[in-house]
Amino acid sequence: MSRTCTTEIGCPARSGAGVARGGLQATVGLVLVMGMMLPNPAQAAATIIRAARLLDVASGQVAEGMDILVEGNRIREVGRGLVMPPDAVSIDLGDVTVLPGLIDAHTHVCLEPEDEIRVPVLHKTDAARAIAAMAAAQRDLWAGFTTLRDLDNEGADMADLAVRDAVRRGVFTGPRLFVAGWAISITGGHMNLTGLQPSVDRRLTQLALMVDGPQAMVAAIRDQAKAGVDLIKIYATGALRNVDRGTLDAMPQFSRDEMRLMVEEAARWRLDVAAHAYGGRGALDAVAAGVRSIEHGMFLDDATLDLMASKGTFWCPTMTAYLPGPDDAPDDRAFHERIVQRHRETFRRAMKKGVKIAFGTDAGSFAHGDNRRELQRMVDYGMSPIDVLRSATLTGAALLRREHDLGRIAPGYLADIIAVAGRPDRDIAALRAITFIMADGTIVRQPGADR
Repeated sequence: MSRTCTTEIGCPARSGAGVARGGLQATVGLVLVMGMMLPNPAQAAATIIRAARLLDVASGQVAEGMDILVEGNRIREVGRGLVMPPDAVSIDLGDVTVLPGLIDAHTHVCLEPEDEIRVPVLHKTDAARAIAAMAAAQRDLWAGFTTLRDLDNEGADMADLAVRDAVRRGVFTGPRLFVAGWAISITGGHMNLTGLQPSVDRRLTQLALMVDGPQAMVAAIRDQAKAGVDLIKIYATGALRNVDRGTLDAMPQFSRDEMRLMVEEAARWRLDVAAHAYGGRGALDAVAAGVRSIEHGMFLDDATLDLMASKGTFWCPTMTAYLPGPDDAPDDRAFHERIVQRHRETFRRAMKKGVKIAFGTDAGSFAHGDNRRELQRMVDYGMSPIDVLRSATLTGAALLRREHDLGRIAPGYLADIIAVAGRPDRDIAALRAITFIMADGTIVRQPGADR
């Protein structure tokens, strides 16, 4: 979540991404049209993909004239001049560079930019949000992101799980989803609606689960595990409205012991914990408590970054989401400009310290499908193009504990493959024009096909 006042009724928009328009009717149309244009989810028995260049993101080397043999949803063989099996389909992509499908480790498919203005739990049904989430996921896929780590449904009661499962069952073609369900916060904290008449407020669905005390925290995690989430998301610090604009100190929401309790309970169910944390004591305590990742983290200090490096804690910076908006009031614009400056400085310090930086965007707070903006921002802030690609493939796969079958084009790995005309290892802007997408062995886009 990136909004300045997400939990305040009637708050003005602050995102520069603009407001999505068209409503449910347009969203349903988009899903139906895209669904008709996408191929049948059933994969060919075998497919050979031929390309001028193949980028090995691990080594940074580019091999020429390579073939990729895909059987079902797995890569069976990679090499030159591979023999085509009987009944296989051959696709010659020509003068392109193929690389692994990208991983966005921080999205919200149940969130749209318009929700920055009108709180969705007050104005949209869960069914409408689930349909919109299908379209959002497909837009991310068409941007080359074959895997999404989706960090809470923003009060759309398990709609993220429904979309995840629909993709898995082949109901529609979308990216692979790892979802957090409901996030966990505190009464009066981030994602708790404010500004309402109290008796009305108590009867409303909130944007996250509000827990106060150890028993409620454990119960919330067990409830999430029972529902079938892939990970747990907690709010270790408050919203931007809880940040001191003078000192930029972020309000902690849980104690270190409380977060350790939640991490341990999640581990019982074999679930990792992602912590929304801007910085300060809340972020330091979250890392010490054993969370898998810190989300956003624009105000992380050296002590926290050092601890993250030593413990192997991942960081998803989501820097684009915090840019000032064109309609910001002067005070808000100045505040967000300070955030941008600190985010850039923190990013550069994290790189020097060897923190594991996983590519993540907070897509949903800005338009889905625009995730690639973050790729360029990371380059602009000093990361090399090949390291940005590693962040969006290898590091994302490691964060998900799926480094053995995601993030590479190699035998045994899942067949998530994209192609671009240029050399993204030299110029990240090449990823703006993706000509081929295969997700989990299914061809989503081919050269010359109009979206």
